[in-house]
Amino acid sequence: MALPALTLSLQFARFDGVAEHRAALPRSFVARCLRHALDREAELTVRIVDAEEGQALNRDYRARDYATNVLTFDYATEPLVMADLVLCAPVVAAEAKKMKKPLAAHYAHLLVHGALHAQGWDHETSEADAEAMEARERQILAALGEPDPYARSRHARKV
Repeated sequence: MALPALTLSLQFARFDGVAEHRAALPRSFVARCLRHALDREAELTVRIVDAEEGQALNRDYRARDYATNVLTFDYATEPLVMADLVLCAPVVAAEAKKMKKPLAAHYAHLLVHGALHAQGWDHETSEADAEAMEARERQILAALGEPDPYARSRHARKV
């Protein structure tokens, strides 16, 4: 099965420690994760930010005054997916450390998670939707050779 076409803009804000995140996110890795999560052609921007920018975006667009791991700003789903994914580097790094998993593996999960949101998947609407999204994430990550992000806890659905 051919993977969908993807136009990708990968951006890194300037912040202390950005080199570690650049190393964990080569463009080919980001594109591979996203293309496996997409079911149609897409134009995506992925931006890696610091805690200050992450918190400001979460506060301004979701009325939640804290930095979260990934934010998805979806603009269109048909005929192609158009969205921005914003990943907060310090939050992602802290979560990866807490879960004792490689930074790149956690980024893979969050890229897949964000791409699913961009296509209309939502884990906050119902338990059934959350379970369906989690199952789809597991399927995609397994195809990528990445570990099951929910294996350690059935209540890990903070994403």
